Amino acid sequence: MRNRTLRLVATLAVTGLCTAYLVWKIDLSKTLRLLAHAEIGYFLAAVAIMIGSVWPMAWRWQQLLRARGIDDRLSWLTRAYFVAYTAGQLLPTAVGGDAVRIYETARRHTGRGGDVAGSVLLERALGGAATLALAAVGFVLAIGHYPVGPYLWIEGAFVIGTVVLAVALFSRSARPLLAKTVPLLRLIRLERPIRAAYEGIHAYRDHPGLLLGVFTLTLAVQAVRVLAIWFAGKAVGVDLSPRPYYVMGPLLFLVLLVPFSVNGIAVRESFFVSFLGRLGVNADAAFATGFLFFLVTLCLSLPGVILLGWQSLRGLTTRAPAADG
Repeated sequence: MRNRTLRLVATLAVTGLCTAYLVWKIDLSKTLRLLAHAEIGYFLAAVAIMIGSVWPMAWRWQQLLRARGIDDRLSWLTRAYFVAYTAGQLLPTAVGGDAVRIYETARRHTGRGGDVAGSVLLERALGGAATLALAAVGFVLAIGHYPVGPYLWIEGAFVIGTVVLAVALFSRSARPLLAKTVPLLRLIRLERPIRAAYEGIHAYRDHPGLLLGVFTLTLAVQAVRVLAIWFAGKAVGVDLSPRPYYVMGPLLFLVLLVPFSVNGIAVRESFFVSFLGRLGVNADAAFATGFLFFLVTLCLSLPGVILLGWQSLRGLTTRAPAADG
């Protein structure tokens, strides 16, 4: 109960500060005018990129599961991804969607919950590493063209965190240190699920080729997804090349993992206003870009809504004869 209260307070504080920043920076009437005149073609291109990228992401998850002896259909795993995106609109950040994927898939493979959780969490960790690599490429491309230096501190913090996490997950020498946390985890009743997830991830140290392949595929998918943000900017008249978005996009993907927000509301738009503002984009157009990208992510959740609705309808149809009898 205490943790929930602290989380709620932190969420309200972060959302409130970001909202105050946006109110200070933007002119609502101008922003609404930009959104009303957004070019639908660019918007649809952004939606197509985001939806089209789900299939290769589901395929990489299938390979991680297969390495642990868990076989599942690509069609179902793709469905699980879309349902997770739908859940992510209500649960805190992308982590909430991951929890839904773990829960649904573990139910299909009884007794393999730790391996399923390990595959999803490893997928998330490799995604973060690929995002950082893409951001590094973006910084190199932006040198001498855009003032993005201050954001190096953000990436640096994530790099340090990623290295520490990689050592903790895959180094055998780190296990004695991690063992010291067991009494605390038992006290808060998290020792069993965390141990299962850790063992599920640690087992992948014997599959370096698979990890490299998943990392490479994720890097390619992230590179394409950045173009969806660029299209969102083009839709509201932001005249920038894709180059600065390869700095901004990866950082945005990382910022949206901050757990103290609901679906990144206000945090995402504040990041757009801050980053694009340094590149000479006025606050109204920057906010409109962020809001339009939010609408793109909402469209990404629509297939999940349809799938859940169809599943519920089929369930009602199946139960109907029994009810009549």
